[in-house]
Amino acid sequence: MPLTIHRAQVTAVRRLTPGMVRITLGGPDLAEYPTTGVGDEYVRLFFPADGEHEPELPTPTERGGWSWDEDQRPATMRTYTIRAVDAEARTVDIDFVVHDGGVAAAWALAATEGDVVGLTSPTGLYEAPAEARWQILIADAAGLPAAARIAETTRADLPTRAILEVIDPTHRQDITSRGKLDIDWIYAGNGHTPSRLDQIVRDLELPEGPGYLWFAGETGVMRAIRKNLRRERQLPNGTYTTVGYWTHRAEELRQRWEGLDEETRTRLYQMWDDDTRDIEEITDDYHAQLESLGL
Repeated sequence: MPLTIHRAQVTAVRRLTPGMVRITLGGPDLAEYPTTGVGDEYVRLFFPADGEHEPELPTPTERGGWSWDEDQRPATMRTYTIRAVDAEARTVDIDFVVHDGGVAAAWALAATEGDVVGLTSPTGLYEAPAEARWQILIADAAGLPAAARIAETTRADLPTRAILEVIDPTHRQDITSRGKLDIDWIYAGNGHTPSRLDQIVRDLELPEGPGYLWFAGETGVMRAIRKNLRRERQLPNGTYTTVGYWTHRAEELRQRWEGLDEETRTRLYQMWDDDTRDIEEITDDYHAQLESLGL
């Protein structure tokens, strides 16, 4: 499906917890928003410049990206997951982790009805195998909205366990499911203290039979969990999904990336174009290369 970019207006703002704000987006351009229905579907958001209430929006390209006209000032873009889509109300909910600093967090804290953002059509990653008899969802605060939506939309005959890491009990949320749902709340991580999720997954005893594990959270934790699932447990491809939603010390790592020579960065980019290799093998190699470079 080709990428589309929609003009989305803020219709409601709700503070869910001390660290999360829900923004409801609507308007005529969301009348037939092309949701995939996948629980962790993600979008690109284009934010207004400081002091403005509406961003200039780019034009979608044939290859799934976007471009800007010469007289446009490119808007700041960030990636977020969709918390809910209400086709009848023609709205989309997006939950923002809010904190000091950050373009998206600052926008969400100041957002009022009528403000406008750009919203792309979504892409989903969650894909539990049809034969799965259990699933485990693991996430920190950034991955919590997607984990909650997955739990709510999972088929009723698939038991779900969610391991969710938040700062403290005030950051918990009510999560429901059509089937059996067990939730373990962990209080750590999220940029405040070291995450406990890596060790919890290492110590985790998986249920018998075919299943599925899904992780969304900090990139360094994601790498460690993925290594455990793929190399140590040797789980088959397709039985897990791990996604880095944010990166601790992101600005420091960005500067290191920009300090790499052009040949190295080109080589890293081109790794993904090798269609002779399995995507999981490329991912292993890519992460190993980044770690060797201190990234």
